[in-house]
Amino acid sequence: MKERPLIFVTNDDSYFSKGISVLIKLMMEFGDVVVIAPKEEMSGKSHSITSMEPIRIRLFEEKKGYNGYILSGTPVDCVKMASNRILKERKPNLLVAGINHGSNASVNTIYSGTMAAVFEGCAEGIPSVGFSIDSSDKQADFSFCEKYIREICSEILNKGLDNGICLNVNFPAGEIKGLKVCKQAKAYWQEDMVEYVSPHGGRFYMLSGVYHCLDDSPEADYNCLQEGYATMVPMHIDFTDYSSMDKIKNRFENVQKK
Repeated sequence: MKERPLIFVTNDDSYFSKGISVLIKLMMEFGDVVVIAPKEEMSGKSHSITSMEPIRIRLFEEKKGYNGYILSGTPVDCVKMASNRILKERKPNLLVAGINHGSNASVNTIYSGTMAAVFEGCAEGIPSVGFSIDSSDKQADFSFCEKYIREICSEILNKGLDNGICLNVNFPAGEIKGLKVCKQAKAYWQEDMVEYVSPHGGRFYMLSGVYHCLDDSPEADYNCLQEGYATMVPMHIDFTDYSSMDKIKNRFENVQKK
C-alpha cells in the first residue's frame, strides 16, 4: 500500500487561530498531518528563534492521521522542532504555513513569522508554501480560498518545487477573480512609536504605521491583491544580489591594497 504524504503545518497566529484550523482540514484531504504551532500569537516575529531559554512542547490532539502539538516558541522554532525531533526520521512531503490573518504581500514578508517558517522549511529542503488572507478579522471567511489552496498543494505534492524556491500566496478578503504569479511590490511602512501613560505610572509605547506602496507595476503582488486576485510570489532564500556583484567587487575588493 502506498504511503500517504506527510504534511507539516504551522503558523504565527497560534494553534488556536481559525486560519490554521481551516488549513489543517484541507491538508487532511491529502495525507497525514503533523501540526506544531505556537501556543501564543507570534505575528511579526520574523525569523527569530529561541536560544536562551527552554522550549516546551505538548501533544495537544491525536487521532488517526493527525498529531497536533503546541510549542512555547516562535514559528521557526516550530519548524526546527519538527526537523530535529518530532519528524526527525521522516522529512515532510510538504510544509504549509497559515492561513495567516493579515496580508503577507510586499514588504510584510520580511516581518512575517508565517513566511519565516516557510523560508526555514525551504532551507531544510522541504517544498514550502505560505498562505495569508488580506483580513485581520479573527473570524475571517476563508471559503473563497479553499479551492486555490487545494489546487496549489496538489500540484506541489505531485511535482514538487525547485530546490531553494518557496511560495508566498495571498488571498483577498472576499470573492477571488483568479490567481496571478507576481513580483513582490516595493513598499514601506511609515511608522511611529505612539506614547501612552500607564494608569500604574510611567510611559509605554505601541508601534503604529501606515503602509505606502511605491510600485505601480501591474505585476506587483499588492496591486493585484487590491484588484481582487490571489497572488503567488516565487521566493528564494539566497539573498545574494548577483546583478551588483561585479560593481561591488570593483569598489571594495581592493580597499586594503590602496
